[in-house]
Amino acid sequence: MQIIKNIEEIQAVRKKMRGSVGFVPTMGALHQGHLTLIRKAREENDHVVVSIFVNPTQFLPGEDLDEYPRREEADRKICELAGVDILFMPATDAMYHRDEVTLKAPPYLGYILEGHRRPGHFDGVVQIVMKLFGLMQPTRAYFGRKDAQQLRILKKMAEDLFLPVEIVPVDTVREDDGLALSSRNVYLNPEERERALSISKSLKRASRLVMAGETDAEAIKLAMREIMRGIDVEYIAVVDRDFMPLEKVEIKNTLILVAAKVGKTRLIDNIWL
Repeated sequence: MQIIKNIEEIQAVRKKMRGSVGFVPTMGALHQGHLTLIRKAREENDHVVVSIFVNPTQFLPGEDLDEYPRREEADRKICELAGVDILFMPATDAMYHRDEVTLKAPPYLGYILEGHRRPGHFDGVVQIVMKLFGLMQPTRAYFGRKDAQQLRILKKMAEDLFLPVEIVPVDTVREDDGLALSSRNVYLNPEERERALSISKSLKRASRLVMAGETDAEAIKLAMREIMRGIDVEYIAVVDRDFMPLEKVEIKNTLILVAAKVGKTRLIDNIWL
């Protein structure tokens, strides 16, 4: 496995690569969810590139940029064992410059739900992913369904800007107890982690209601809030695949999304129906 930190070096290496390239952009603190992305990329491509870069432009003032978990040595070992060909780990000043051209997230998709709670967050996401796509020129790029809004925005970016990359969604990976894997789970103490389980339990409840014939969005959200009474629920949304609000669940075209704070830790989760 090659570890590259220099822009000119990654560009030179990429020029020599032949065949398909699978790309997994990450912010490090790798877990089983990231491994699932890497393994899928390994199955489907001749080469696998992983990037680790804690992107400052997608963090808002007061968010956990300085405290975001960093485990560089462990991440390197995980990538090596997973069969990654190239691990790209640039410095911030290599990726950003003064007075640079900037991208903006879509005016609707980028400023609802997560974008409303974290204004400007998705601007930073599209900026860094576009830069990484420019460097890696991937055949396919892999993103988790847990970050459903981000996934939709990046697919739209690829479509709208005519990028020759396939955005591949990968199902959410969960702990045995149902908690969706996230690098931020390390912030939870044992009591908070137990309370955080109410998020996935509420989504299971929603799924069971739909399977039993309930399609009314407000009724489903009410049932979910009842289960999550012990935590600070920021939003529950029932939307279609383009993130337009739904009054009734439409099978094969519905997302139910949750954002909540448990203690000081903000968590998101969803189900695709």
